[in-house]
This record gives sequence, C-alpha cells and structure tokens, in this order.
Amino acid sequence: MSISRLARVPLRISSRTYATTAGLNALAHQKAENISANWKGTSATGGNTKNYIGGAFVESKTTQWHDVLDPSTQTLLTRVPETTMDEFDQAVDAASQAFKSWSKQSVLARQRFAIELQYQIRQNADALAHSIVLEQGKTLADAHGDVLRGLQVVESAVGITSNLLGEKLEVSRDMDTEVRKVPLGVCASIAPFNFPAMIPLWTIPLATVTGNTLILKPSERDPGAAMIIAELCARAGLPEGVVNVVHGTVPVVNRICDDEAIKAVSFVGGDRAGRHIYERATRNGKRVQANLGAKNHAVIMPDANKNLALNSIIGAAFGAAGQRCMAVSVVVLVGAAQSWLPELVERASKLNVNGGFEKGADLGPLISSASKARVSGLIASCADEGGRIHLDGRNVQVPGYPAGNFVGPTVLEGTVDMRCYREEIFGPALTVLTSDTLDDALSIINENKYGNGAVIFTQSGATARKFESDVNVGQIGINVPIPVPLPMFAWSGNKGSVLGDIGFYGKSGINFYTQNKTTTSLWRHEDAIGSKASVDMPTHH
Repeated sequence: MSISRLARVPLRISSRTYATTAGLNALAHQKAENISANWKGTSATGGNTKNYIGGAFVESKTTQWHDVLDPSTQTLLTRVPETTMDEFDQAVDAASQAFKSWSKQSVLARQRFAIELQYQIRQNADALAHSIVLEQGKTLADAHGDVLRGLQVVESAVGITSNLLGEKLEVSRDMDTEVRKVPLGVCASIAPFNFPAMIPLWTIPLATVTGNTLILKPSERDPGAAMIIAELCARAGLPEGVVNVVHGTVPVVNRICDDEAIKAVSFVGGDRAGRHIYERATRNGKRVQANLGAKNHAVIMPDANKNLALNSIIGAAFGAAGQRCMAVSVVVLVGAAQSWLPELVERASKLNVNGGFEKGADLGPLISSASKARVSGLIASCADEGGRIHLDGRNVQVPGYPAGNFVGPTVLEGTVDMRCYREEIFGPALTVLTSDTLDDALSIINENKYGNGAVIFTQSGATARKFESDVNVGQIGINVPIPVPLPMFAWSGNKGSVLGDIGFYGKSGINFYTQNKTTTSLWRHEDAIGSKASVDMPTHH
C-alpha cells in the first residue's frame, strides 16, 4: 500500500489557481456540493479541511496548505492544512485528557459506541463513497467496497465483550492469578491514500473499544472520508477527545513518532515512510505495526479453470487502478498455461477506463500526476531493459476527462531482474513471468523480498497443498485472487511487507491495542470472620 511518501513534496503555501467545482461534470458536481453542505470537517468545493480536536472541527491557523485535486479533472476540491505544532499538542492533550475517563468506561459502554458507529456508517455509506470517488478517483462500486471492508472491522469490534475476556486460575489454595487486557493510552494511526475509509476503520474501532484514545492522520491527498468518519463517531456517541484528526506530512509524522504521550503507532503505506516511522517510533519506546510495500504473485497452473483464472487475475491486477497493497502485480504462467497470455491481454484491453462516477467504469485514474509519471516510467523501463509491452495503457484517452491521471490496463512480459518486477509499480500494470514447473514458480515468489500474499489457480488438491505448504508469504489464496482475511482473522503479511510483530485487526488488533496486567491475590478462607447469628439458648461452658 502506498501512502504520502515522506519527503514527497516540500511544504509550501498554496497559491496555484485551479478550476472550482465548475470543472466537475454534472455527475460529480452535485455530490461535491452535498459533501460541502452536509459535513463540518471537509469540503469538496474548494474550501478548507479542518482539524478535529477535542470534539470540535477547528480551522487551522497554518500558513502551509496542500491542495486536493480531483484526479479525473484536476479540479480543486479542498485545501488540507499542515497542522501546526500548537494544534498537534492540543490534539494530544485532548486525547490524554479523554483517556482518563474513556478508559474507565465499562466494556458495555464502549461496545455501544461500536454498535452505533456501524449504524451511522451504513446510513452514510453513499457520502463516504462519493468523497472517495472525488478525492481518490476510485469507481463508485470500488469506493463502496472500501467502505464495506472498513465497516466489517467495526462490526467485529462489537464482539469486544467476548474478545476482551481475561484469564483466571486458582494456582494454589486460596491464591488466584488473573490476567486482564488493559488499554495502552493515546495511540496514533497514519493512514494511506489508497483506502481512505477502510484503513482508518482498521484502527478507530479497535483502539476505542479497548479503551484507548486515538490521533488519526489521514493522507493529505484524500482526507475527506476520514473527516466524515470523525463526525460519524461523534454522532455515535463517542466522547470529545477520544478520536482526534490532524493533517500533514513529515513534520506531523515526526511529532507522532516523538511525542511521549503517544504509546503506539499504526501505519499503512510505502517502504521508505514505513521504515522511517518504525525506526523512529520504536527508538522512542512506542509499539508499532507497519504494513509496507508488496509484490503479490499469482500462479496459473495448466489445469486451472481458465475462465476463472483469467478473470480473477484481471480483476485483481487492474481494480482500483492497481493501487491496492494486495493487488496481483505479477502472474506466473506455468507450462502450457503460457499459451493463455494472448487471451489475458485481450480481456484486459476490454476494461473500461473512465471517471469514477461513470456507469460501467472498471477503473479510474491514479491519485496524482506524479503517480502517473512514475507508473509510466516503470512501464517504459520494461521495453528499455529488453522486455515486451503486450498492452500499453500509457496513452489511454478518456472522453470528457482530458486532464485526468489515467493509465489504462498494461500487460508487461519480463524477467525477475527488471525494474518492472523488482519495484512496486502501484498502478494498473501486470508483469507476466513464465516457468516450466510449480517448483520454479515457488522459487520466484520465495526469493522476492515482499511477502503480503500469493495465489494459485489449479484444480488439483495436491498442487494446492504443495503451494500452501511451500510458499513463503503471509496470505495465501487458492483459486481466490485477493486473499485478504476477514476481520475475525488478522492481517498476516510477512517478509519485507511488514515491520512489527502484531498484525492489524482480529485478535492481533486487540493485542496491539492492549497490554496485559497480571494480579496474584491471596485471601485465606480461614481468615474469614463468622457472621452468622446464633439463636440457641445461651449457656456457659
């Protein structure tokens, strides 16, 4: 998954002039107007995004702003502040003060918040999805999927009354040892651009139901969904200060890593930012979970269901314009399956590249012009290094969107030493490799530095079992193209795709946001004073 990369752009005062919402077409214009009219913390018509501190949406006093542009038209939607040091300190102070009372709330009270939040998200899913389409560029259907996958984590958090159960054992006569899970304190979440709703919803529900308070820093490229979620938290009854939202780039990230009041940091994004955050935050004694880059492989065996395999690969490679941490970015065609490449190219060429609100759109634009340039450069490197470009989406033309950051589906054929294979493209580009045997395909995957996921398409149970046993990645799909576990399980990427040893959501998520407190107590039963009244005739002995 990619996030606003550290040192991606220098801080600046925004002065460039862009089109107002008049630059949006009719499909998008009304939705932008509705967002600005109905939500306190965000704008989609050129206004400012606010900080959310102590239960209030606060206009920043910063002089440094980041422009959020509709990636389909380059229309200015909102200006995001670089939260000042004073504002950041106010957010941390609000979270610290709220922790004193929120951590003492009963688990039933915290569960009630999760129940109410899932209701609020369901009622306002359209607004969240519209914000995602406008700011991030996803198709409307994919944006709703973003919201749904986050909602599932909220729903799983409702089970906190069972999942937070402790342990107790009488270890000796009249002596008990009890283990309870207690909250850490103020936590922080640094979210990426590619899942504006889902990733904040990986952290907000579990941090809060376990009794913590949270500082959320959404991506400065598309913070609208996070601001709507913050308002929904308030509507769901979350007390002031339990969730706070700040904005910015490197300076704010560094403040999160350095602030003594923050006990844990959750991060999803790219390698460079993730390593920086992990090293800096852990050096300051914080608990960190970090999801980094990925290079997910799909293996197609000759006995696979051809239609299922090809359609699955195309959906997993090009959905969300390839901007998913679990996108299939490499397909390994084994043996006779190598003859399926022309059909894979043909099917990919039929995908509809369009604005996110357009009916029938299969994939929208990339998040920014810089991303488009980077992806285009990696596509070009394939040919420069001796590979083949079977389908080239660099010059795709999208009627009605001449200024959009569009790259169409691209199919490359290369080798493992090429840049298009070694680097995370994070765009709609699928690299095709070939191998003679399953063992060769396994070697390719296991030698790659990343370990988020890998999938195999086969109709042989024995082949599937060998793949499952021998492949070295954290999340495995068998005839399933994107094997992201549901929230009753936990995210389990490995190798260079993660830093930290406690995963997101599921039981791991609860463990990340809690620490154990163990009490051993001795109450001798013979020390009890009898208190039963006697009704017998008093006698002398």
